[in-house]
Amino acid sequence: MVLAAGLGTRLRPLTDTRPKALVEVRYRTLLEITVTRLRSFGVKEVILNIHHFADMVIDYLKANNNFGVRIEISREEILLDTGGGLKKAAWFFLEGTPAETEPFILHNVDVLSTIDLRRMLRQHEDSASLATVAVQKRESSRQLLFDDNGHLCGRRTARDPEPEAVFAASELQSLAFCGIHVISPRLLKLMTEDGAFSIIDTYLRLSAEGEKISAFRADEYYWSDLGKPDSLRQAARDWVRDR
Repeated sequence: MVLAAGLGTRLRPLTDTRPKALVEVRYRTLLEITVTRLRSFGVKEVILNIHHFADMVIDYLKANNNFGVRIEISREEILLDTGGGLKKAAWFFLEGTPAETEPFILHNVDVLSTIDLRRMLRQHEDSASLATVAVQKRESSRQLLFDDNGHLCGRRTARDPEPEAVFAASELQSLAFCGIHVISPRLLKLMTEDGAFSIIDTYLRLSAEGEKISAFRADEYYWSDLGKPDSLRQAARDWVRDR
């Protein structure tokens, strides 16, 4: 699933006339970069959530033949955040196959990275995790907290530096989230939250209940959050198309 429903407020004025997904880096839209990168890892089916300038996204995909993959649309009349958006699109991951089998990728459209998704998927399966999140040791206003086994146990924000821990750990690792998840479909039936909600809230609740939410350390990989015009300009300088 590619998350593309946001308003892109940090990218204004670029997003005054188009959705965030259609903002460009080196003449390629964020949506094209994300979908073609997922395709390079063998992904053949994608669901995309949309809201802001939704019809522009649909027309763009049609004009580009969905970049060679099956793409379904989950249109959000009101923004549902990551958790609510995934819950609305849950049908896509359960159709035609038994639930709780193949894991899937959840990827923010405004994330540019060289993270090895195959390696991340292997770690997820080998660890029998319910969800695995890509993280790095870097500065961020929001940090996820992990125990020494790499299991999610809390979070910390710049507004409230006192850690919120859902279970005790002798040592906390504070890591920044990269906007990429690998998720087992079993999670979908465990999402009891309704409406608009953060998937991190779901992860923390389930971690407190004994489920395994794991860290994938992505420190060695290039990563950029393209949420601001300055970061777009920097990415255009750093990024090599075939990297």
